[in-house]
Amino acid sequence: MAELESNMIENSQIGNYDDDSIRHLEGLEHVRLRPGMYIGKLGDGSHIDDGIYVLLKEVLDNSVDEFRMNAGKQINITLQDGAITVRDYGRGIPQGKMIEAVSMMNTGGKYDSKVFKKSVGLNGVGTKAVNALSSEFKVQSFRDGKTRIAEFSRGELVSDSGLIDTDEPNGTLVYFRPDDDPKSKLFTGYKYREDFIETMLRNYAYLNTGLSLIFNGKKIYSKNGLLDLLNESMISDPLYPIIHLKADDIEIAFTHCQQYGETYFSFVNGQHTTQGGTHQSAYREALGKTIKEFYNKNMDLADIRQGIVAAIAINVEEPVFESQTKTKLGSKDMDQEGTVSVNKFVNDFIKTELDNFLHKNPLTVEILLQKIQDAERERKAIAGVTKAARERAKKVNLCNKKLRDCRIHYNDLKGKDQDKSSIFITEGLSASGSITKCRDVAYQAVFSLRGKTPNSWGSSREIVYKNEEYNLLQAALNIEDGMEGLRYNKVIIATDADDDGMHIRLLLLTFFLQFFPDLVRQGHVYILQTPLFRVRNKKETYYCYTDEERVNAIKKLGDSAEITRFKGLGEISDHEFKNFIGEDIRLDQVILRKEDAFNDLLEFYRGKNTPQRRDFIIENLVIEEDVPKEA
Repeated sequence: MAELESNMIENSQIGNYDDDSIRHLEGLEHVRLRPGMYIGKLGDGSHIDDGIYVLLKEVLDNSVDEFRMNAGKQINITLQDGAITVRDYGRGIPQGKMIEAVSMMNTGGKYDSKVFKKSVGLNGVGTKAVNALSSEFKVQSFRDGKTRIAEFSRGELVSDSGLIDTDEPNGTLVYFRPDDDPKSKLFTGYKYREDFIETMLRNYAYLNTGLSLIFNGKKIYSKNGLLDLLNESMISDPLYPIIHLKADDIEIAFTHCQQYGETYFSFVNGQHTTQGGTHQSAYREALGKTIKEFYNKNMDLADIRQGIVAAIAINVEEPVFESQTKTKLGSKDMDQEGTVSVNKFVNDFIKTELDNFLHKNPLTVEILLQKIQDAERERKAIAGVTKAARERAKKVNLCNKKLRDCRIHYNDLKGKDQDKSSIFITEGLSASGSITKCRDVAYQAVFSLRGKTPNSWGSSREIVYKNEEYNLLQAALNIEDGMEGLRYNKVIIATDADDDGMHIRLLLLTFFLQFFPDLVRQGHVYILQTPLFRVRNKKETYYCYTDEERVNAIKKLGDSAEITRFKGLGEISDHEFKNFIGEDIRLDQVILRKEDAFNDLLEFYRGKNTPQRRDFIIENLVIEEDVPKEA
């Protein structure tokens, strides 16, 4: 009886669970309440997967689908003052149902596969989500000399022009401004990065040859599809001309470079699947198997794929993705009837077409064989070292004093918000101690380096296993066998703001670029920005990241303000440090582009060209003289 009374009291404290507790969300309310279910993470635009880019992608998907249905060969995209306008020249949304098409969930023209057989957006959600999450949203349909304009705010209809005459060609115009109202807690402080948008548009162009994308007046166009993609994306020269093969519903391209690891670009129905999926797995398997069978030699598949740079694009009828953001393909079959699996479709194509190509191109065959044999020799040369290092890492992992791990990891299949997982790589125990005490133990791990790591540029992978710091870092990230097992979405280099800190930062970047370039290429590496100064008085405190911010803070607080210079991370108290690694964390993403020519840069700055580097330093050395102050 006492237990029953206790439960009744507890339930009364929690609140009544009755008919009034059941709530039905009308229209687009659910999108605004649970935006992550529709666009993934929100973000502020500093990462290419942030929600504001997903909003743009959802609008573009519809316009690209029109092109794929042979309706309209040009799309104009304009970014101005944080708002985006997309104008295509397709058929235009049917005007009688235009408002419903952008505001009523599960309403769309893509449920009938006869009309949009191999479209990306099939669920009638995309544009509605954009509408719901925008403070301003406008849609205009041009169709057969008539136009209709509808304006919305946060999913609510504001105005409807009705049908009016127009001389404009057929098509659809969508204008939206992401909701940045602090009260909405959606995209506060967001900023679009033009280079991210350009990357997105280029991917659309590669997969839709003949489509012109005009971004703020700049034309983005591809004539050769995936061949153009690899030529423009590779950061080192190919060992042999890119192999480019295509047929109905599939296109592939690949080559090998003098680099470590494997690099893949994969697409489904024009959608960039950044996390791969069933088609990428089938592609990877088929390449290794076909090449091995061609040479008819006892080859290790890892040697065959070492240094490969490859791309695949397939068209699947009504594709199934593992999330609304469509970054990973889950479909096992090419069509709804299940007549052929994705795996068999990809394997059959590569086995036939690649085998035929290799028989016709003996020079490519010779170069490829040499590359595979070189990879095999290196692997065998360090086999003993590798085995010993793995055993050492295994033992250390049981009680890794260098790693303060978090609970949720990027590769957790059943985890929640895996994208939030990160690891801070720090120099020394004092810096790691500050972060460890105030971190979010669910999502933030800390790895502590002991002193400076060796310069790895130009070294073989042997250095990864012989050096304890590198070996344990590799084990902590879980990337020895590829990026699929990466345990942290963000790998954050957190070093002091001095010469030593900068040196350690460059040594780590060199290590990643040398042995794990995909870690950088896929946008996982960041630099932590921490304040250089604290300016305060009894009422206000300002943390300043630059000299300019310091000067402005002093102007606000007056000359009597107390100024503290933070030389190292360990000098910042725990209660202060938590402000710098929380929601307001400042991160600079390390971006790798072909035009950066990082091989040449690293060869110059980290290579053994001491005389040239010495002469460069002497020629560019600036000596600051102390000028005595006037009395």
